[in-house]
Amino acid sequence: MIELKSAEEIGRMAVTGRFVGELLAELGDVAAVGVNLMDLEHHARRRIAERGAESCYWEYAPSFGRGPFRNVLCLSVNDAVLHGLPHDYLLRDGDLLSIDMAVSIDGWVADSARSVVVGTPDPDDLRLIEATEVALEAAITAAQPGGRLGDVSAAIGEVARSYGYGVNGEFGGHGIGRTMHEAPHVSNDGRARRGMKLVPGLTIAIEPWFCHSTDKIVFDEDGWTIRSADGSRTAHSEHTVAITPSGPQVLTRRPAADGSAAA
Repeated sequence: MIELKSAEEIGRMAVTGRFVGELLAELGDVAAVGVNLMDLEHHARRRIAERGAESCYWEYAPSFGRGPFRNVLCLSVNDAVLHGLPHDYLLRDGDLLSIDMAVSIDGWVADSARSVVVGTPDPDDLRLIEATEVALEAAITAAQPGGRLGDVSAAIGEVARSYGYGVNGEFGGHGIGRTMHEAPHVSNDGRARRGMKLVPGLTIAIEPWFCHSTDKIVFDEDGWTIRSADGSRTAHSEHTVAITPSGPQVLTRRPAADGSAAA
């Protein structure tokens, strides 16, 4: 069942979204050569506790995975793209790191992700990250009231193919609001003008993720970490978006250095 949110409820989700955006910006700044992934995890735990928020990842136990996910971040490095478990690993020069987080404040959830290169970037990695960001913005633009969910999915797939990347359909975006995962599923590829109608009050997490040279994935033995099947680099971008009468509203924008809305 899809629960539409009122303007007031979307405003409450925006409060959570601002915090998520701010914390993701911080974590991108903290990530550097020699920093341990567990330092990022503990930084996030402190900030979440200070804000009085709750992690949606802690104790998360879906059908995949081995046991509850007892971390507040997904940290995926290089060929890992989704659900990476924070662990004792020192970031190296040139690592591609994807950071994903979802929290709840006063009962309302926001979810967002970003990918960054630590230290010296490889142009291919920057292009891969750019593709996910361009796809995300194209999908947001397509999320217009009166349109169709397939418009959002088709926009992502079109950008992926324009960059020469394949699209995996096993994991994608999702509805969001009172809980982290709600209906509907938001595929990263699809057909325009198909699917459910986009109406004001719908809130979704849109999250394109691509692998450099495959559309196939494999799971680590931990049951959580998802990697490209061929070991190639990966990237992931995500925002929580509300459909409003005047168009899509991004609830998880990260602040720029001058304090204005950024990515």
